[in-house]
Amino acid sequence: MEFSSFHVFIFFFTFLWFLVFTKKFLFWVYLWQLKEYHLGRFFAHFDTFKGKRLIFNSINLIEVFLILFFLIYPFLFPLPNFLSILLWYLTLILVFLLQGGKIFLDILKKNLKTPILTKKTALILFLGFSFQVGIISLLFSQNFWIWTISLFPFLILDFFAPLISSAIILATEPVAIFWRGQIIEKAKKKRAQLKNLLVVAITGSYGKTSTKEFLATILADKFRVLKTKEHQNSEVGISQCILNDLKPEHQIFVVEMGAYNRGGIKLLCDIAKPKIGILTGINEQHLATFGSQENIIKTKFELIEALPKDGIAFFNGKNKYCSELYDKTKIQKRLYGQEASFPGEENILGARAVAKGLGMTNEEISRGVEKIENKFGGIQIKKGINGLNIIDATYSANPDGVIAHLEYLKTFRQGRSAELSRSPQARLVIIMPCLIELGSASQEVHKRIGQKIGQVCDLAIITTKDKFKKIKEGAGEKAVFIENPKEIFEKIKNFYEADDVILLEGRIPNEVIKLLSK
Repeated sequence: MEFSSFHVFIFFFTFLWFLVFTKKFLFWVYLWQLKEYHLGRFFAHFDTFKGKRLIFNSINLIEVFLILFFLIYPFLFPLPNFLSILLWYLTLILVFLLQGGKIFLDILKKNLKTPILTKKTALILFLGFSFQVGIISLLFSQNFWIWTISLFPFLILDFFAPLISSAIILATEPVAIFWRGQIIEKAKKKRAQLKNLLVVAITGSYGKTSTKEFLATILADKFRVLKTKEHQNSEVGISQCILNDLKPEHQIFVVEMGAYNRGGIKLLCDIAKPKIGILTGINEQHLATFGSQENIIKTKFELIEALPKDGIAFFNGKNKYCSELYDKTKIQKRLYGQEASFPGEENILGARAVAKGLGMTNEEISRGVEKIENKFGGIQIKKGINGLNIIDATYSANPDGVIAHLEYLKTFRQGRSAELSRSPQARLVIIMPCLIELGSASQEVHKRIGQKIGQVCDLAIITTKDKFKKIKEGAGEKAVFIENPKEIFEKIKNFYEADDVILLEGRIPNEVIKLLSK
């Protein structure tokens, strides 16, 4: 077959489609992985402004028009209309060229969203690549001219890329479920063999990671301790920690437990078999996936219900839901944190209370506490550019955590600190996105955060639109919406002086953090 300019064009367009579809496929795998392949969390993303923009954007609208025009064209023009056909082709080509150009810009700026490579993502990527190769093989088969003369298949595949990608991802779920079941069963068997191991489980809407880190550090002064790693709080994460890291010489295993649905904590307890349980606090976090506050409370209480009769339950006395659950608990129980002088201090007090319950002396506990570098869990304190103070709380964000961090931010107008400069004249700034997965509580939560911002901050830069109006309702003119990292930096650069303090809260763009850091 002789190659004409038309063949060259088709080959180029096919390559362009392959590039665009691959980029979209990688993004959707990234998003599903970010949401832990949880349907509720995935669909909750589309309640956000960014999520809606994935569907309702100019490229998609143009493609809808092109698809509809192609389908109704025979009814509009019984005879071929050269101008309309040419315009259709040119528009389609422009759509793909714009998307291809955006890909190269993202690569240059290192903004391309790609998943972390795991066994599961490797399988998904293999299936996605195979799908693309299969499509190309079909289009370049004996039906080449029929399929490619209009380029319509490329348009359809591009428009439905999110659905096709999600279908491929969901198709791997049976394999993932089988693999997950195998790992869990192996972990259960290994755990059952460790008869003398004491497991301390920690759950709650907030404060889990801080309490885990504090407790493991304190206990390590006397015991051989293993703790779950960062983000290792799911059934697979905990099972892998048991299989890969738990040794016979370990005396205590400190386990962080997270869940998004009823029964989730119970499953984790079936794996780890805790004897001591800590409930760090309950709020509206992940209300969108739980469906109701009652479901959140019942799920967190699954930890206490799973403890043996000789187990001990610890409750954060500063949290109203924990106090109510304390009253209904029948096994040995203790409250902690009532004497906390600032939000978040109860996490250290909880760790101290558990250590005391495990027989550690006050001297041993004090030695352990001295080894804790940052007494305010969940944040990093550092110096930024030109003497700017930075409180990095980007690990995660939840309603009570934001309020606690704002309370802490307020202290930087008082006295001096070994970590950061403090000054009565210091200007206080928060940079944060709106919180997600709060369901019906979202409006009230963001208004409450806005009110706290109004009391504490001189400036609040909100990086997402979702509930910006509610934050501004509470914070007034102190709150501004800026999405672009460079514009955020310019705003800060024109605002701050040395010793001013910026609180970075939640998932904000990495470029912002880099620009503000030394």
